[in-house]
Amino acid sequence: MNIQQNIQLQPYNSFRTKAIAKLFAQPETVDELQELLQTYANEPKFILGGGFNIFFTQDFNGLVINPAMRGIRTISENTDFVEIEAGAAEDWDNFVAYCVSHRYSGVENLSLIPGTVGAAPIQNIGAYGAEVKDVIVKVIAVEIESGKMVEFSNAECEFEYRNSIFKRTRKHIITHVVFRLSKSFEYKEKYVDLNHELKNITTPNLSQVREAIIRIRTRKLPDYNSLPNAGSFFKNPILTKEEKEKLLTLLPDAPVYNAKEDGYKTSAAYLIEKAGFKGKRKGDVGTYEHHALIIVNYGTESGQEIVNFMHDIQNSVFQQYGVSLEPEVWIF
Repeated sequence: MNIQQNIQLQPYNSFRTKAIAKLFAQPETVDELQELLQTYANEPKFILGGGFNIFFTQDFNGLVINPAMRGIRTISENTDFVEIEAGAAEDWDNFVAYCVSHRYSGVENLSLIPGTVGAAPIQNIGAYGAEVKDVIVKVIAVEIESGKMVEFSNAECEFEYRNSIFKRTRKHIITHVVFRLSKSFEYKEKYVDLNHELKNITTPNLSQVREAIIRIRTRKLPDYNSLPNAGSFFKNPILTKEEKEKLLTLLPDAPVYNAKEDGYKTSAAYLIEKAGFKGKRKGDVGTYEHHALIIVNYGTESGQEIVNFMHDIQNSVFQQYGVSLEPEVWIF
């Protein structure tokens, strides 16, 4: 395994901000990962996946580990379900395409989400009424401090909205994820834009749903290769009853949904647009003209410039509507 020194991390984050890693390694097996952790036990560690939900504001004086475990294999199956294990470094959308091509349902609504399989449970990725927690059986990881392999059941992952035990504690490196998918599929209407995209198809199949979502996302979202970004920048806020009532007084048309006990979810994109930030640019950073929830990089190599623009949005939304916006993107 090649241990590189003083590596520029700009190619490894979709915002393309610059930062130097003192050490950088891409272990391809669990054994290599465990050896790496033992050899560099005293170095600070930073775990970097596909880099689609993170950007850098500073150098890292330690070891950056970019897991490179690949492979997709069937663990078990019966008439109704199949369990599949995928390596952490597998491209997420390629994995979705694999499942759809085999007529396994459960992840099709998560099509075209950038990133890796290993990053999916960390963030509990979700779209169009589906979350990855709904299909994960277990997550296999290595504990950073001890180097021991650990398996987490679905419940032990402590999944929440865009959150998990892995994101909260950052004590583990995910190497493989096991999914339980259905061999049958029935389209259920949930989202207006997806229903509209499929309006001419009486009974959409898996491939048609995936293709529709890809079309929608391609229209809405900028290509990070030409306009660097990290997708949705903020989480949709969860409001208290008092916050909800205040918001609806100020914005009677604000979308508000029941979320959890005594909680209400609203749209971060809606609030950012109402605050006047859709398509707004400041220096080399701005919000995407077609989607207010996406901050884009027009040319800066400094993560701090992105952070400053983020604060402008947060302050404006809070001052106008009393709602706090929390980043979905991890800022280092």
